[in-house]
Amino acid sequence: MRQAQRKPEWFRVPPPWGREFARVDRLMKKEALNTVCRSALCPNIGECFNRGTATFLLLGDRCTRNCPYCNIDFGKPAAPPDPEEPRRVAEAVRELGLTHAVLTGVARDDLPDGGAAHFAAAVRAVHELSPQTSVEVLIPDFRGSQSALATVLAAAPSVLNHNVETVERLYRTIRPSGDYRRSMELLARVPELAPGMVSKSGLMVGLGESVEEIRSTLADLRGSECAVVTIGQYLRPPGGPVPVERYYTPAEFLDLKREALAMGFEHVESGPLVRSSYHAESHIGLEQVRSVQSQA
Repeated sequence: MRQAQRKPEWFRVPPPWGREFARVDRLMKKEALNTVCRSALCPNIGECFNRGTATFLLLGDRCTRNCPYCNIDFGKPAAPPDPEEPRRVAEAVRELGLTHAVLTGVARDDLPDGGAAHFAAAVRAVHELSPQTSVEVLIPDFRGSQSALATVLAAAPSVLNHNVETVERLYRTIRPSGDYRRSMELLARVPELAPGMVSKSGLMVGLGESVEEIRSTLADLRGSECAVVTIGQYLRPPGGPVPVERYYTPAEFLDLKREALAMGFEHVESGPLVRSSYHAESHIGLEQVRSVQSQA
């Protein structure tokens, strides 16, 4: 399939500057915190920072997995997890006045638990310092460890997010250290270990998958009782080996959203610039609705 050379006009984004942008940027530097916004070169950094929010990147800025679609640095982590990082994250959440905080992290396959205890500590720290804030965690697959997943769920985040990223056929190329079925099994365990918790996943399109493969992936996610899904356009990182096969149009993303909602997803974010934490606060009410329903 022919490589798309130029981004379409709908990829124009707000510039990464402004008073609020500068405030968020200063706070991250002051607290020595990483964000996926910067580390992964997210195209929405201007919009999100200017709305006074950011997605926190735990466990350093170097990932033990070398996924070709990602811009985060790959290699052996320079240091063990910083035990003070959860507190600094919570302080930043409180200072920003976030109603919903998204915490993600690099894959740490060098750690016995994959970093699960660190995720849990960060969730608990936010609960303690900013109790009005709901917390979403976007986790790696922890190599399929159920005990690691249970550790994170025991900290009681509002949303457990794990991205499937792409269709099963492309896993060997796009996510060589991952496993499609392992990711689906992780998501399926969430309602078993934490009934009522909102589970979420996301995938990129434009990597050469077919629409039928997207539908099949969405069906698999629903089969794992995933409630929320994000669908966004893959963008090639600078120097990345995997080209964009094609750019989906806004109308095509709208069609995918309609199909996903018809499958039973409770909330769908679908668009060219959609990323895992894009407008994440828009579905935080799902957990509250479920809580009320369970008590009825």
